[in-house]
Amino acid sequence: MAPHDAWPELGTPPELEEGVLRILPLGGLGEVGRNMTVFEIDGRLLLVDCGVLFPEEHQPGVDLILPDFGPIRTRLDDVEALVLTHGHEDHIGAVPYLLRLRPDIPLVGSQLTLAFTSAKLREHHIEPVTLVVDDAARATFGPFRLEFMAVTHSIPDALALTIETAAGRVLHTGDFKLDQLPLDGRTTDLRAFARAGDAGVDLLMVDSTNAEVPGFIPTERDIGPVLDTVFDQAPGLIMVACFSSHVHRVQQVLDAAANHDRKVAFAGRSMIRNMTIAMELGYLEAPEDTVVNLKTADSLPREEVVFVTTGSQGEPMAALSRIANGDHKISVGPGDTVILASSLIPGNENSVYRVINGLTRMGAKVVHRGNAAVHVSGHSAGGELLYTFNIVSPRCVMPIHGEVRHLVAAGRHAVATGVPSDRVVLAENGMVVDLADGLAEVVGVVEVGNVYVDGASVGELTEVELKDRRILGDEGFVSIFAVVDPSEGYILSEPTIQARGVAEEDAVFDELIPQLTQALVLAMDQGARDTHQLQQVVRKVAGRWISKRLRRRPMIIPVVVIA
Repeated sequence: MAPHDAWPELGTPPELEEGVLRILPLGGLGEVGRNMTVFEIDGRLLLVDCGVLFPEEHQPGVDLILPDFGPIRTRLDDVEALVLTHGHEDHIGAVPYLLRLRPDIPLVGSQLTLAFTSAKLREHHIEPVTLVVDDAARATFGPFRLEFMAVTHSIPDALALTIETAAGRVLHTGDFKLDQLPLDGRTTDLRAFARAGDAGVDLLMVDSTNAEVPGFIPTERDIGPVLDTVFDQAPGLIMVACFSSHVHRVQQVLDAAANHDRKVAFAGRSMIRNMTIAMELGYLEAPEDTVVNLKTADSLPREEVVFVTTGSQGEPMAALSRIANGDHKISVGPGDTVILASSLIPGNENSVYRVINGLTRMGAKVVHRGNAAVHVSGHSAGGELLYTFNIVSPRCVMPIHGEVRHLVAAGRHAVATGVPSDRVVLAENGMVVDLADGLAEVVGVVEVGNVYVDGASVGELTEVELKDRRILGDEGFVSIFAVVDPSEGYILSEPTIQARGVAEEDAVFDELIPQLTQALVLAMDQGARDTHQLQQVVRKVAGRWISKRLRRRPMIIPVVVIA
Protein backbone atom coordinates (compact mmCIF):
# COMPACT_ATOMS: atom_id res chain seq x y z
CA MET A 1 0.00 0.00 0.00
CA ALA A 2 2.37 2.70 -1.20
CA PRO A 3 0.97 5.85 -2.86
CA HIS A 4 2.06 6.53 -6.45
CA ASP A 5 4.23 3.40 -6.58
CA ALA A 6 1.05 1.31 -6.43
CA TRP A 7 -0.26 2.99 -9.61
CA PRO A 8 2.73 3.48 -11.93
CA GLU A 9 0.51 3.59 -15.03
CA LEU A 10 -1.92 6.26 -13.88
CA GLY A 11 -3.06 8.46 -16.72
CA THR A 12 -5.72 11.05 -17.36
CA PRO A 13 -8.95 10.07 -15.56
CA PRO A 14 -11.84 8.91 -17.75
CA GLU A 15 -14.87 11.10 -18.37
CA LEU A 16 -17.02 11.10 -15.25
CA GLU A 17 -20.09 8.92 -15.63
CA GLU A 18 -23.52 9.94 -14.39
CA GLY A 19 -24.15 8.99 -10.77
CA VAL A 20 -20.46 8.55 -9.91
CA LEU A 21 -18.87 10.72 -7.21
CA ARG A 22 -15.40 11.98 -8.11
CA ILE A 23 -13.01 13.10 -5.38
CA LEU A 24 -9.98 15.22 -6.22
CA PRO A 25 -7.60 16.33 -3.45
CA LEU A 26 -5.89 19.61 -4.35
CA GLY A 27 -3.93 19.76 -1.09
CA GLY A 28 -3.40 18.03 2.25
CA LEU A 29 -2.52 14.54 0.98
CA GLY A 30 1.19 13.85 1.14
CA GLU A 31 1.71 16.97 3.28
CA VAL A 32 0.49 18.59 6.47
CA GLY A 33 -1.27 21.74 5.32
CA ARG A 34 -3.23 23.51 2.53
CA ASN A 35 -6.14 21.09 2.85
CA MET A 36 -8.63 21.22 -0.02
CA THR A 37 -10.81 18.56 -1.63
CA VAL A 38 -13.15 18.76 -4.62
CA PHE A 39 -16.23 16.53 -4.82
CA GLU A 40 -18.01 16.24 -8.17
CA ILE A 41 -21.17 14.48 -9.28
CA ASP A 42 -23.49 15.11 -12.24
CA GLY A 43 -21.56 18.23 -13.25
CA ARG A 44 -21.73 19.98 -9.87
CA LEU A 45 -18.89 20.62 -7.43
CA LEU A 46 -18.62 20.81 -3.64
CA LEU A 47 -15.41 22.04 -2.04
CA VAL A 48 -14.26 21.08 1.46
CA ASP A 49 -11.65 23.37 3.05
CA CYS A 50 -9.26 25.75 1.34
CA GLY A 51 -6.09 26.16 3.36
CA VAL A 52 -2.49 27.25 3.04
CA LEU A 53 0.86 25.59 3.58
CA PHE A 54 3.71 27.52 5.15
CA PRO A 55 7.03 27.47 3.26
CA GLU A 56 10.08 25.50 4.27
CA GLU A 57 13.69 26.66 4.19
CA HIS A 58 14.20 25.39 0.62
CA GLN A 59 11.51 27.83 -0.57
CA PRO A 60 13.22 31.20 0.07
CA GLY A 61 11.14 34.34 -0.18
CA VAL A 62 7.81 32.48 -0.30
CA ASP A 63 5.10 33.77 2.03
CA LEU A 64 2.42 31.10 1.56
CA ILE A 65 1.73 28.07 -0.60
CA LEU A 66 -1.81 27.70 -1.97
CA PRO A 67 -3.68 24.74 -3.43
CA ASP A 68 -3.55 24.63 -7.21
CA PHE A 69 -6.97 25.84 -8.38
CA GLY A 70 -6.07 24.96 -11.98
CA PRO A 71 -8.31 21.87 -12.32
CA ILE A 72 -11.41 23.87 -11.29
CA ARG A 73 -10.50 27.38 -12.43
CA THR A 74 -12.77 27.24 -15.49
CA ARG A 75 -15.55 25.51 -13.54
CA LEU A 76 -16.07 27.82 -10.59
CA ASP A 77 -19.65 28.50 -11.71
CA ASP A 78 -20.34 24.80 -11.04
CA VAL A 79 -19.34 25.12 -7.37
CA GLU A 80 -22.34 24.75 -5.06
CA ALA A 81 -20.53 25.68 -1.83
CA LEU A 82 -17.26 25.67 0.07
CA VAL A 83 -17.50 23.87 3.42
CA LEU A 84 -14.95 24.85 6.06
CA THR A 85 -14.44 22.23 8.76
CA HIS A 86 -12.69 24.59 11.23
CA GLY A 87 -10.79 27.85 11.50
CA HIS A 88 -7.13 26.88 11.26
CA GLU A 89 -5.02 28.50 8.56
CA ASP A 90 -4.30 25.20 6.86
CA HIS A 91 -8.06 24.91 6.25
CA ILE A 92 -9.19 28.51 5.64
CA GLY A 93 -6.06 30.48 4.73
CA ALA A 94 -6.48 30.23 0.95
CA VAL A 95 -10.16 31.24 0.90
CA PRO A 96 -9.40 34.88 -0.06
CA TYR A 97 -7.41 33.72 -3.09
CA LEU A 98 -10.25 31.44 -4.24
CA LEU A 99 -12.91 34.11 -3.73
CA ARG A 100 -10.91 36.56 -5.82
CA LEU A 101 -11.89 34.28 -8.71
CA ARG A 102 -15.56 34.00 -7.70
CA PRO A 103 -16.58 36.10 -4.68
CA ASP A 104 -20.11 34.69 -4.28
CA ILE A 105 -19.20 31.05 -3.57
CA PRO A 106 -21.28 30.25 -0.45
CA LEU A 107 -19.11 29.59 2.61
CA VAL A 108 -20.53 27.01 5.02
CA GLY A 109 -19.18 26.44 8.52
CA SER A 110 -19.58 26.99 12.23
CA GLN A 111 -19.94 30.40 13.82
CA LEU A 112 -16.31 30.78 14.92
CA THR A 113 -14.92 29.34 11.69
CA LEU A 114 -16.88 31.79 9.54
CA ALA A 115 -16.06 34.68 11.88
CA PHE A 116 -12.32 34.03 11.48
CA THR A 117 -12.72 33.59 7.72
CA SER A 118 -14.88 36.68 7.25
CA ALA A 119 -12.38 38.85 9.15
CA LYS A 120 -9.62 37.58 6.89
CA LEU A 121 -11.74 38.29 3.80
CA ARG A 122 -12.45 41.85 4.91
CA GLU A 123 -8.71 42.50 4.79
CA HIS A 124 -8.91 41.48 1.12
CA HIS A 125 -12.00 43.68 0.60
CA ILE A 126 -14.28 40.68 -0.02
CA GLU A 127 -17.73 40.42 1.55
CA PRO A 128 -18.59 36.70 1.55
CA VAL A 129 -21.89 34.83 1.30
CA THR A 130 -22.05 32.67 4.42
CA LEU A 131 -24.21 30.00 5.98
CA VAL A 132 -23.64 29.24 9.67
CA VAL A 133 -24.28 25.62 10.64
CA ASP A 134 -24.03 23.93 14.02
CA ASP A 135 -23.79 20.39 15.31
CA ALA A 136 -26.41 18.09 13.77
CA ALA A 137 -27.36 20.69 11.12
CA ARG A 138 -28.38 19.47 7.69
CA ALA A 139 -28.10 21.30 4.38
CA THR A 140 -28.51 20.48 0.71
CA PHE A 141 -26.46 22.01 -2.09
CA GLY A 142 -27.49 20.72 -5.48
CA PRO A 143 -26.87 16.95 -5.52
CA PHE A 144 -24.98 17.05 -2.21
CA ARG A 145 -26.88 16.35 1.04
CA LEU A 146 -24.77 17.30 4.05
CA GLU A 147 -25.05 16.53 7.75
CA PHE A 148 -22.68 18.04 10.26
CA MET A 149 -21.41 16.66 13.56
CA ALA A 150 -19.27 17.98 16.39
CA VAL A 151 -15.64 16.97 16.69
CA THR A 152 -13.02 17.92 19.23
CA HIS A 153 -9.91 19.64 17.91
CA SER A 154 -7.46 22.29 19.11
CA ILE A 155 -9.94 25.03 18.18
CA PRO A 156 -13.60 25.40 19.14
CA ASP A 157 -16.46 24.69 16.76
CA ALA A 158 -14.72 22.10 14.57
CA LEU A 159 -17.02 19.95 12.44
CA ALA A 160 -17.05 16.64 10.64
CA LEU A 161 -19.61 16.04 7.92
CA THR A 162 -21.28 13.36 5.88
CA ILE A 163 -21.74 13.97 2.16
CA GLU A 164 -24.55 11.91 0.70
CA THR A 165 -25.03 11.63 -3.04
CA ALA A 166 -26.51 9.15 -5.49
CA ALA A 167 -23.12 7.41 -5.45
CA GLY A 168 -23.07 6.74 -1.71
CA ARG A 169 -22.24 8.30 1.63
CA VAL A 170 -18.87 9.85 2.54
CA LEU A 171 -17.87 10.70 6.11
CA HIS A 172 -15.20 13.43 6.20
CA THR A 173 -13.80 13.74 9.73
CA GLY A 174 -11.97 17.03 9.28
CA ASP A 175 -9.29 17.35 11.96
CA PHE A 176 -10.40 15.58 15.13
CA LYS A 177 -9.44 13.70 18.26
CA LEU A 178 -11.33 11.79 20.96
CA ASP A 179 -10.48 13.96 23.98
CA GLN A 180 -13.01 12.99 26.64
CA LEU A 181 -12.34 16.08 28.78
CA PRO A 182 -12.15 19.00 26.34
CA LEU A 183 -11.97 22.46 27.81
CA ASP A 184 -15.32 23.49 26.35
CA GLY A 185 -17.07 20.19 27.11
CA ARG A 186 -17.74 19.61 23.41
CA THR A 187 -16.64 16.03 22.70
CA THR A 188 -16.46 14.34 19.32
CA ASP A 189 -19.99 13.10 18.64
CA LEU A 190 -19.32 9.38 18.44
CA ARG A 191 -23.05 8.67 18.51
CA ALA A 192 -23.40 10.64 15.28
CA PHE A 193 -20.45 8.69 13.84
CA ALA A 194 -22.19 5.46 14.86
CA ARG A 195 -25.49 6.55 13.31
CA ALA A 196 -23.69 7.31 10.08
CA GLY A 197 -22.06 3.90 10.28
CA ASP A 198 -25.43 2.20 10.84
CA ALA A 199 -26.80 4.01 7.78
CA GLY A 200 -23.75 2.86 5.82
CA VAL A 201 -20.54 4.81 5.20
CA ASP A 202 -19.16 3.93 1.81
CA LEU A 203 -16.01 6.02 2.21
CA LEU A 204 -14.43 7.31 5.41
CA MET A 205 -11.99 10.17 4.78
CA VAL A 206 -10.04 10.26 8.02
CA ASP A 207 -7.51 12.64 9.61
CA SER A 208 -4.14 10.82 9.62
CA THR A 209 -1.67 13.31 11.07
CA ASN A 210 -1.00 11.31 14.24
CA ALA A 211 -1.60 7.84 12.84
CA GLU A 212 1.98 6.82 13.74
CA VAL A 213 1.49 7.83 17.38
CA PRO A 214 0.34 4.89 19.52
CA GLY A 215 -2.50 5.03 22.03
CA PHE A 216 -4.46 8.18 22.82
CA ILE A 217 -3.59 11.87 22.87
CA PRO A 218 -3.59 13.30 26.41
CA THR A 219 -6.48 15.56 27.32
CA GLU A 220 -6.25 19.34 26.98
CA ARG A 221 -6.99 19.68 30.68
CA ASP A 222 -3.57 18.21 31.50
CA ILE A 223 -1.97 21.40 30.21
CA GLY A 224 -3.50 23.77 32.77
CA PRO A 225 -1.55 22.52 35.83
CA VAL A 226 1.69 22.51 33.82
CA LEU A 227 1.20 26.13 32.80
CA ASP A 228 0.43 27.03 36.42
CA THR A 229 3.74 25.46 37.51
CA VAL A 230 5.69 27.30 34.80
CA PHE A 231 4.04 30.60 35.76
CA ASP A 232 4.78 29.98 39.43
CA GLN A 233 8.49 29.51 38.69
CA ALA A 234 8.86 32.49 36.32
CA PRO A 235 10.46 35.52 38.00
CA GLY A 236 10.21 37.91 35.06
CA LEU A 237 8.18 38.46 31.93
CA ILE A 238 6.31 35.49 30.43
CA MET A 239 5.75 35.10 26.72
CA VAL A 240 3.56 32.38 25.22
CA ALA A 241 3.75 31.61 21.50
CA CYS A 242 1.01 29.61 19.83
CA PHE A 243 -1.15 29.59 16.72
CA SER A 244 -3.32 32.67 16.41
CA SER A 245 -6.40 30.44 16.24
CA HIS A 246 -5.64 28.26 19.29
CA VAL A 247 -8.44 29.62 21.45
CA HIS A 248 -8.29 26.75 23.95
CA ARG A 249 -4.61 27.28 24.70
CA VAL A 250 -5.07 31.04 25.05
CA GLN A 251 -7.92 30.38 27.48
CA GLN A 252 -5.57 28.34 29.65
CA VAL A 253 -2.99 31.12 29.51
CA LEU A 254 -5.61 33.66 30.59
CA ASP A 255 -6.63 31.45 33.51
CA ALA A 256 -3.03 30.92 34.61
CA ALA A 257 -2.32 34.65 34.32
CA ALA A 258 -5.33 35.51 36.49
CA ASN A 259 -4.19 32.95 39.08
CA HIS A 260 -0.78 34.66 39.26
CA ASP A 261 -1.99 38.28 39.14
CA ARG A 262 -0.55 38.95 35.72
CA LYS A 263 -1.95 40.99 32.86
CA VAL A 264 -2.14 39.53 29.34
CA ALA A 265 -1.39 41.43 26.13
CA PHE A 266 -1.77 39.99 22.65
CA ALA A 267 0.98 40.66 20.09
CA GLY A 268 0.76 40.02 16.37
CA ARG A 269 -1.97 41.21 14.02
CA SER A 270 -3.65 37.83 13.52
CA MET A 271 -3.50 37.02 17.24
CA ILE A 272 -5.14 40.31 18.19
CA ARG A 273 -7.79 39.91 15.48
CA ASN A 274 -8.72 36.33 16.29
CA MET A 275 -8.74 36.66 20.07
CA THR A 276 -10.89 39.78 19.83
CA ILE A 277 -13.39 37.82 17.73
CA ALA A 278 -13.29 34.85 20.12
CA MET A 279 -14.01 37.10 23.11
CA GLU A 280 -16.82 38.94 21.33
CA LEU A 281 -18.50 35.62 20.44
CA GLY A 282 -18.04 34.12 23.90
CA TYR A 283 -15.53 31.40 22.96
CA LEU A 284 -12.84 33.05 25.08
CA GLU A 285 -13.53 34.27 28.61
CA ALA A 286 -11.04 36.68 30.11
CA PRO A 287 -11.22 37.32 33.86
CA GLU A 288 -12.04 40.96 34.53
CA ASP A 289 -9.22 43.42 33.79
CA THR A 290 -6.85 40.63 32.75
CA VAL A 291 -6.42 41.64 29.10
CA VAL A 292 -4.59 44.91 28.39
CA ASN A 293 -3.17 46.50 25.25
CA LEU A 294 0.52 46.52 24.38
CA LYS A 295 1.03 50.11 25.48
CA THR A 296 -0.33 49.37 28.94
CA ALA A 297 1.70 46.17 29.18
CA ASP A 298 4.90 48.08 28.38
CA SER A 299 4.30 50.33 31.38
CA LEU A 300 3.89 47.46 33.86
CA PRO A 301 6.65 45.65 35.78
CA ARG A 302 7.90 42.66 33.75
CA GLU A 303 6.91 40.19 36.46
CA GLU A 304 3.27 41.26 36.07
CA VAL A 305 2.96 40.71 32.30
CA VAL A 306 2.23 37.84 29.92
CA PHE A 307 2.54 38.40 26.18
CA VAL A 308 0.66 35.99 23.91
CA THR A 309 2.12 36.07 20.45
CA THR A 310 2.41 34.30 17.11
CA GLY A 311 5.52 32.59 15.76
CA SER A 312 5.52 29.16 17.39
CA GLN A 313 6.68 27.63 14.07
CA GLY A 314 9.64 29.97 13.63
CA GLU A 315 8.00 31.97 10.84
CA PRO A 316 10.53 34.68 9.89
CA MET A 317 8.12 37.64 10.03
CA ALA A 318 6.11 36.48 13.06
CA ALA A 319 6.51 38.35 16.33
CA LEU A 320 8.51 35.67 18.17
CA SER A 321 11.13 35.35 15.43
CA ARG A 322 11.58 39.11 15.35
CA ILE A 323 11.94 39.14 19.14
CA ALA A 324 14.59 36.40 18.91
CA ASN A 325 16.40 38.52 16.31
CA GLY A 326 16.20 41.66 18.44
CA ASP A 327 13.98 43.27 15.82
CA HIS A 328 10.85 43.89 17.90
CA LYS A 329 9.83 46.43 20.52
CA ILE A 330 9.27 43.55 22.96
CA SER A 331 12.52 42.16 24.32
CA VAL A 332 13.46 39.20 26.51
CA GLY A 333 16.41 38.60 28.76
CA PRO A 334 17.59 36.82 31.91
CA GLY A 335 14.72 35.92 34.21
CA ASP A 336 12.15 35.90 31.41
CA THR A 337 10.31 32.76 30.29
CA VAL A 338 9.14 31.90 26.77
CA ILE A 339 6.63 29.07 26.29
CA LEU A 340 6.20 27.49 22.86
CA ALA A 341 2.70 26.02 23.18
CA SER A 342 2.39 24.12 19.90
CA SER A 343 3.48 21.04 18.01
CA LEU A 344 6.23 21.18 15.43
CA ILE A 345 4.83 21.11 11.91
CA PRO A 346 7.07 18.83 9.80
CA GLY A 347 9.60 20.90 7.91
CA ASN A 348 9.71 23.72 10.47
CA GLU A 349 12.16 22.09 12.88
CA ASN A 350 15.25 24.12 11.92
CA SER A 351 13.35 27.42 12.03
CA VAL A 352 11.92 26.66 15.47
CA TYR A 353 15.26 25.57 16.92
CA ARG A 354 16.86 28.71 15.53
CA VAL A 355 14.32 30.80 17.44
CA ILE A 356 14.83 28.73 20.60
CA ASN A 357 18.59 29.22 20.36
CA GLY A 358 18.20 32.96 19.79
CA LEU A 359 15.94 33.38 22.82
CA THR A 360 18.22 31.21 24.97
CA ARG A 361 21.24 33.27 23.90
CA MET A 362 19.40 36.35 25.18
CA GLY A 363 19.14 34.69 28.58
CA ALA A 364 15.49 33.63 28.49
CA LYS A 365 14.26 30.27 29.70
CA VAL A 366 12.49 28.50 26.83
CA VAL A 367 9.81 25.95 27.71
CA HIS A 368 8.57 23.79 24.84
CA ARG A 369 6.99 20.42 24.19
CA GLY A 370 10.40 18.78 24.23
CA ASN A 371 11.07 19.66 27.87
CA ALA A 372 7.58 20.15 29.39
CA ALA A 373 4.00 19.05 28.71
CA VAL A 374 2.86 22.48 27.53
CA HIS A 375 0.99 21.27 24.46
CA VAL A 376 -1.08 18.34 23.29
CA SER A 377 -1.97 17.61 19.70
CA GLY A 378 -5.37 18.21 18.18
CA HIS A 379 -5.23 15.07 16.02
CA SER A 380 -6.25 11.50 16.83
CA ALA A 381 -3.50 9.02 17.66
CA GLY A 382 -3.52 5.43 16.46
CA GLY A 383 -5.71 4.11 19.27
CA GLU A 384 -8.35 6.75 18.57
CA LEU A 385 -8.33 5.87 14.87
CA LEU A 386 -8.94 2.22 15.74
CA TYR A 387 -11.99 3.24 17.77
CA THR A 388 -13.22 5.38 14.89
CA PHE A 389 -12.87 2.61 12.32
CA ASN A 390 -14.70 0.16 14.58
CA ILE A 391 -17.53 2.61 15.31
CA VAL A 392 -18.06 3.65 11.68
CA SER A 393 -17.36 0.27 10.00
CA PRO A 394 -16.76 1.91 6.60
CA ARG A 395 -16.73 -0.04 3.34
CA CYS A 396 -13.72 1.95 2.12
CA VAL A 397 -11.17 4.23 3.81
CA MET A 398 -9.22 7.14 2.37
CA PRO A 399 -6.65 8.63 4.78
CA ILE A 400 -6.29 12.42 4.46
CA HIS A 401 -4.39 15.28 6.11
CA GLY A 402 -0.90 13.84 6.41
CA GLU A 403 2.41 13.03 4.86
CA VAL A 404 2.78 9.71 3.04
CA ARG A 405 3.96 7.92 6.19
CA HIS A 406 0.88 9.14 8.06
CA LEU A 407 -1.49 8.04 5.30
CA VAL A 408 0.08 4.60 5.16
CA ALA A 409 -0.06 4.21 8.96
CA ALA A 410 -3.75 5.14 8.99
CA GLY A 411 -4.37 2.60 6.24
CA ARG A 412 -2.73 -0.11 8.34
CA HIS A 413 -5.02 0.73 11.27
CA ALA A 414 -8.04 0.43 8.98
CA VAL A 415 -6.91 -3.00 7.80
CA ALA A 416 -6.35 -4.08 11.41
CA THR A 417 -10.02 -3.38 12.14
CA GLY A 418 -11.21 -5.48 9.24
CA VAL A 419 -11.29 -3.13 6.26
CA PRO A 420 -10.01 -5.13 3.27
CA SER A 421 -6.64 -3.82 2.12
CA ASP A 422 -7.92 -3.36 -1.43
CA ARG A 423 -10.53 -0.93 -0.05
CA VAL A 424 -7.95 1.36 1.55
CA VAL A 425 -7.40 4.16 -0.95
CA LEU A 426 -3.97 5.73 -0.59
CA ALA A 427 -3.80 8.83 -2.71
CA GLU A 428 -1.85 12.05 -2.93
CA ASN A 429 -2.63 15.48 -4.28
CA GLY A 430 -3.93 15.32 -7.83
CA MET A 431 -4.90 11.65 -7.75
CA VAL A 432 -8.51 11.18 -8.79
CA VAL A 433 -10.75 8.84 -6.79
CA ASP A 434 -14.16 7.69 -8.02
CA LEU A 435 -16.87 6.34 -5.73
CA ALA A 436 -19.40 4.14 -7.51
CA ASP A 437 -21.66 1.38 -6.21
CA GLY A 438 -20.22 1.92 -2.74
CA LEU A 439 -16.62 1.26 -3.78
CA ALA A 440 -13.80 3.78 -4.18
CA GLU A 441 -10.76 3.48 -6.41
CA VAL A 442 -8.07 5.65 -7.96
CA VAL A 443 -8.87 6.17 -11.65
CA GLY A 444 -6.28 8.67 -12.80
CA VAL A 445 -4.23 11.72 -11.98
CA VAL A 446 -4.36 15.40 -12.91
CA GLU A 447 -1.49 17.83 -12.74
CA VAL A 448 -1.44 19.94 -9.60
CA GLY A 449 1.50 21.87 -8.23
CA ASN A 450 2.48 24.46 -5.68
CA VAL A 451 1.07 27.96 -6.10
CA TYR A 452 3.36 30.41 -4.34
CA VAL A 453 2.41 33.71 -2.77
CA ASP A 454 5.43 35.98 -2.94
CA GLY A 455 4.55 39.46 -1.73
CA ALA A 456 1.85 40.77 -4.06
CA SER A 457 2.58 38.03 -6.59
CA VAL A 458 0.31 34.97 -6.61
CA GLY A 459 1.28 32.03 -8.79
CA GLU A 460 3.94 33.91 -10.75
CA LEU A 461 6.89 32.35 -8.95
CA THR A 462 7.94 29.06 -10.57
CA GLU A 463 10.05 26.12 -9.40
CA VAL A 464 12.78 27.27 -11.79
CA GLU A 465 12.93 30.66 -10.10
CA LEU A 466 12.95 29.02 -6.67
CA LYS A 467 15.89 26.92 -7.81
CA ASP A 468 17.67 30.11 -8.87
CA ARG A 469 17.02 31.58 -5.42
CA ARG A 470 18.45 28.51 -3.75
CA ILE A 471 21.55 28.66 -5.95
CA LEU A 472 22.00 32.34 -5.17
CA GLY A 473 21.63 31.64 -1.45
CA ASP A 474 23.95 28.63 -1.43
CA GLU A 475 26.52 29.37 -4.12
CA GLY A 476 26.29 33.08 -5.00
CA PHE A 477 26.59 34.39 -8.55
CA VAL A 478 29.25 35.34 -11.07
CA SER A 479 28.61 37.97 -13.76
CA ILE A 480 30.76 38.09 -16.89
CA PHE A 481 30.72 41.04 -19.32
CA ALA A 482 32.36 41.22 -22.76
CA VAL A 483 32.07 43.30 -25.96
CA VAL A 484 32.69 41.61 -29.32
CA ASP A 485 32.58 42.29 -33.06
CA PRO A 486 31.44 39.00 -34.69
CA SER A 487 31.88 40.32 -38.24
CA GLU A 488 35.64 40.68 -37.67
CA GLY A 489 35.92 38.04 -34.94
CA TYR A 490 37.43 40.56 -32.53
CA ILE A 491 37.14 40.96 -28.77
CA LEU A 492 36.66 44.70 -28.33
CA SER A 493 36.52 44.56 -24.53
CA GLU A 494 37.98 41.50 -22.87
CA PRO A 495 35.74 39.71 -20.35
CA THR A 496 35.41 41.31 -16.93
CA ILE A 497 34.24 39.19 -14.04
CA GLN A 498 32.50 40.14 -10.81
CA ALA A 499 31.36 37.70 -8.13
CA ARG A 500 28.96 38.04 -5.21
CA GLY A 501 28.42 35.48 -2.48
CA VAL A 502 31.52 33.56 -3.64
CA ALA A 503 34.20 33.22 -0.99
CA GLU A 504 37.14 33.85 -3.30
CA GLU A 505 38.41 37.30 -4.29
CA ASP A 506 37.66 38.45 -7.84
CA ALA A 507 41.39 38.14 -8.65
CA VAL A 508 41.08 34.35 -8.60
CA PHE A 509 39.20 34.63 -11.90
CA ASP A 510 42.18 36.23 -13.70
CA GLU A 511 43.25 32.87 -15.08
CA LEU A 512 39.73 32.29 -16.45
CA ILE A 513 39.72 35.44 -18.60
CA PRO A 514 42.13 34.16 -21.31
CA GLN A 515 40.07 30.96 -21.61
CA LEU A 516 36.89 32.97 -22.12
CA THR A 517 38.59 35.18 -24.72
CA GLN A 518 39.89 32.18 -26.62
CA ALA A 519 36.47 30.46 -26.51
CA LEU A 520 34.67 33.56 -27.82
CA VAL A 521 37.12 34.02 -30.69
CA LEU A 522 36.82 30.35 -31.63
CA ALA A 523 33.03 30.52 -31.52
CA MET A 524 32.97 33.58 -33.79
CA ASP A 525 35.38 31.89 -36.19
CA GLN A 526 32.96 28.93 -36.36
CA GLY A 527 30.06 31.21 -37.25
CA ALA A 528 28.49 32.21 -33.92
CA ARG A 529 26.94 35.61 -34.51
CA ASP A 530 24.07 36.22 -32.07
CA THR A 531 24.18 37.20 -28.43
CA HIS A 532 22.52 34.03 -27.14
CA GLN A 533 25.05 31.71 -28.78
CA LEU A 534 28.01 33.65 -27.45
CA GLN A 535 26.56 33.91 -23.94
CA GLN A 536 26.06 30.15 -23.87
CA VAL A 537 29.73 29.73 -24.77
CA VAL A 538 30.73 31.98 -21.87
CA ARG A 539 28.40 30.16 -19.44
CA LYS A 540 29.71 26.72 -20.45
CA VAL A 541 33.41 27.62 -20.23
CA ALA A 542 33.04 29.53 -16.97
CA GLY A 543 30.86 26.86 -15.38
CA ARG A 544 33.37 24.11 -16.20
CA TRP A 545 36.30 26.13 -14.87
CA ILE A 546 34.55 27.24 -11.64
CA SER A 547 33.35 23.71 -10.90
CA LYS A 548 36.83 22.21 -11.40
CA ARG A 549 38.91 25.01 -9.88
CA LEU A 550 36.67 26.27 -7.05
CA ARG A 551 34.39 23.28 -6.48
CA ARG A 552 31.34 25.55 -6.64
CA ARG A 553 28.25 25.88 -8.82
CA PRO A 554 27.18 29.53 -8.62
CA MET A 555 24.63 31.17 -10.88
CA ILE A 556 26.53 32.45 -13.92
CA ILE A 557 25.15 35.55 -15.64
CA PRO A 558 26.96 36.17 -18.96
CA VAL A 559 26.41 39.47 -20.80
CA VAL A 560 27.90 39.64 -24.31
CA VAL A 561 27.37 42.91 -26.17
CA ILE A 562 27.75 42.94 -29.97
CA ALA A 563 29.28 46.19 -31.27
